[in-house]
Amino acid sequence: MNSDSDLQIAGDILEVPHLLQPPREHPATVAEFAGLARSIAADRSQWEHLVEYDAVSRWYHRLRTGPGYEVWLLSWVPGQGSGRHDHGRSSGVLTVLDGALTEHTGRGTRALTAGAQRVFAPGYVHDVVNDALEPAVSLHIYYPGLTEMPMLPQSRLRTAGVAPVAPHCEAPAAAGPVTA
Repeated sequence: MNSDSDLQIAGDILEVPHLLQPPREHPATVAEFAGLARSIAADRSQWEHLVEYDAVSRWYHRLRTGPGYEVWLLSWVPGQGSGRHDHGRSSGVLTVLDGALTEHTGRGTRALTAGAQRVFAPGYVHDVVNDALEPAVSLHIYYPGLTEMPMLPQSRLRTAGVAPVAPHCEAPAAAGPVTA
């Protein structure tokens, strides 16, 4: 039996700085995008003062952009929903910052409370709604940036006995895409 540890065999990588990767200025992996969302969520000073609530339509604000990605802040008053949609060719990370949202997919329904995070690939179909009695705030990172959000007909995504939410979709404007 060999008693040498892997560290003794390979050496300490911190002792050979030329082998270390330089830190990235912008995220490039799913884990790094999820980490970016968690760091923004943890620093309320980055987003809390920007949040507005609109009883007529979901409010959204582009928080930042980087090479190939966008970060969006959304608010949801009780009863507001996204309608059933996908995100075109974009992948994404959805993080609930405040309140609670409900996500309906073909696989079922999931309650998302503050701190919950969902990661999705292109073609992921869902419907997100604020079923709670209090407003909610969420953060969305899209990579590449969201250029389309095809609305899809309501289906059996919802549990029996729950009325479907009418699709809600503003037309994308130059200032920002439809987000959910």
